[in-house]
Amino acid sequence: MFGCQTRSLVKDDELTMNNFGRVLKLAARRRFALVGILCTSLVIAVLWGANIGTLYPLVEVVFKGDSLPSYVESRVNQSEAEVAELDHEISLVEQSLQQAAGEEKTALQIQMQSLETRRNVTSESGAWFARVKPWVDAYAPDGPYATLILVVAVLVGGTALKLVALMINMLLVQYVAERTAFDLRSTFFRKSLSLDLDAFGENGSAELTSRLTNDVSHVSTGLSVLLGRMVREPLKMVVCLGGAMFICWRLLLLVMIVTPVVALVMTYLSRAIRRASRRAMEEMSQLYGMLSDAFSGIRVVKAFNTQAYERAKFRRGTHAFYLKSMKIHFYNMLARSSSEMLGMATVGMAILAGGYLVVNQETHLLGLRMSQVPLNVGEVLMFFGFLIGASDPARKLTDVWSGLQRGVAATTRLYAVIDQKVRVQEPSDPKSVPRPHRDITFQDVCYHYSSGPKVLDGMNFKIAHGETIAVVGPNGSGKSTLVSLLCRFDDPQSGMILVDDVPLMEMRTRDVRRRIALVTQRTALFEDTIENNIRYGTPGADSHAVVRAAKMAFADDFIRTKTPNGYQTRLGSGGVQLSGGQMQRIALARAFLRDPDILILDEATSQIDMESELLIHKALKKFLVNRTGLMITHRASSLVMADRTIVVEAGQVADQGTHEELQQRNDFYRNLCGDQRLSA
Repeated sequence: MFGCQTRSLVKDDELTMNNFGRVLKLAARRRFALVGILCTSLVIAVLWGANIGTLYPLVEVVFKGDSLPSYVESRVNQSEAEVAELDHEISLVEQSLQQAAGEEKTALQIQMQSLETRRNVTSESGAWFARVKPWVDAYAPDGPYATLILVVAVLVGGTALKLVALMINMLLVQYVAERTAFDLRSTFFRKSLSLDLDAFGENGSAELTSRLTNDVSHVSTGLSVLLGRMVREPLKMVVCLGGAMFICWRLLLLVMIVTPVVALVMTYLSRAIRRASRRAMEEMSQLYGMLSDAFSGIRVVKAFNTQAYERAKFRRGTHAFYLKSMKIHFYNMLARSSSEMLGMATVGMAILAGGYLVVNQETHLLGLRMSQVPLNVGEVLMFFGFLIGASDPARKLTDVWSGLQRGVAATTRLYAVIDQKVRVQEPSDPKSVPRPHRDITFQDVCYHYSSGPKVLDGMNFKIAHGETIAVVGPNGSGKSTLVSLLCRFDDPQSGMILVDDVPLMEMRTRDVRRRIALVTQRTALFEDTIENNIRYGTPGADSHAVVRAAKMAFADDFIRTKTPNGYQTRLGSGGVQLSGGQMQRIALARAFLRDPDILILDEATSQIDMESELLIHKALKKFLVNRTGLMITHRASSLVMADRTIVVEAGQVADQGTHEELQQRNDFYRNLCGDQRLSA
């Protein structure tokens, strides 16, 4: 059981990191910016270490009342004297070796190797000071206070340069993160628009909105953390650890024994933060859904007095999100506390070990050689300074670690949608049909939704070009599914829909939909001007064409007389400034402007007033001449326009004929019409 869970976690981690790798590929498109980020990060890291390095001249030169030229000269002389003394000792050991034997000879050989190593180290140190001596004599100030001024000037100047590099670095990081988020949003939105319609039923627009806004923001934050602090701070650590290694690498290895513990703790906490982040984002999606439902259904909420119920539901959702967020902060606090504690333990070990070596002027610790020559106070203080300088970036990394893990977790939710397969695929070898077509044929069409019963079960009928067909039937009989299949929002599981003997699945979706205009029961208007709402779907149409379409739909009069700015009046969300009949006539004008071969009306007049319905019928009678019309309706007043009516029951064609024929022989049709009056 535990093994299965472990494998599952490893697999999830691999998938998550692969998805975040895809985000990094998007970021890699900004190559010059990434190079700039790396270069400025290196400058920041080097200057960070250089500032710490000013400890040495302060302790070894200034605070001892010395100047740089005299200090360098004394180091050269000291090195020459030490080399001469070591040469003398080496010669004495060589003489003793000639007469020694056995264990004594072995001990002398070890002593000889140690002396030679110390001589080489001392000689190299003296040679380095000898090389820099001419430069120091020429440019370094004379006197301790003048040297102090130079050190402070270097410290302040280096800090200023570091801050300039940091500003450039942060701007570049933000540029790459925001541009990558822009690309990711565009990719996500493009894929969302191509999803199957039932995906919107399962996920809901609130879920997609949450991923597009909240999750992409987490990815952007995670990317900025990765390219910013996750590059700068490790480089600063490397520089500091490199400086400590230069002073005494053996001592550094000794005090770094707690590093594996840090790695194990951070690995565990990283997985915990990612899991908690995914759950928090799921809760946030639920909150988006609650807000969307409550605000879009505000009339129902107020009418049924359910404000208290909605508040309680929202409170439960926000409390669940609060608990998930607190869990993330708890893990983040553990990461920071663990890192800081282990860092302090490292520095404490270094102080104890380094203090022992300096106070006792030893080169060995616990029987292990730490250095070839005893360390001085300045070197040990610099060693401590570099370790403290490395611990500060480590602390900053733990502060932003949670943000990075949330960004990594968010990529999985985003790419779950981006990688989602859609059922409607473009044909590899598309075919085309001349406009206008001759006929449309439904041939043994069967369809069922992924999680539901069969809706269409062997649907067969034909529509000739120029014919207007009405489709009626009880709820759930498959009427709206016919519209979805004809618009190729989905494909049937079996059977075919043919346009002039060419299967719809072998035509490009753009080609199919270019021939169609759809007017539905729920009119979709956008937050834009009336003119642009009519032009929607036909962006190349000029203003004169828009007005002609509005006149055909009997919308021009109310647009000019009953709106504040005529065609330039901006509509609110969903066209709330208009009545249902006015909205429907604008939707009809939009369809007329498209000049389609096929006009589909899906319950388009089911919820409008009688006056608007009469005007729409009058407009349709003129427009449908020499066009194919398909009406899904239950209103008898709309059936008069149909050349033929098809009765659908249980996913099959139960009957078809003219109004008079169906009135005589079909009980459902007769009950549907009832006492409704059909008027031409």
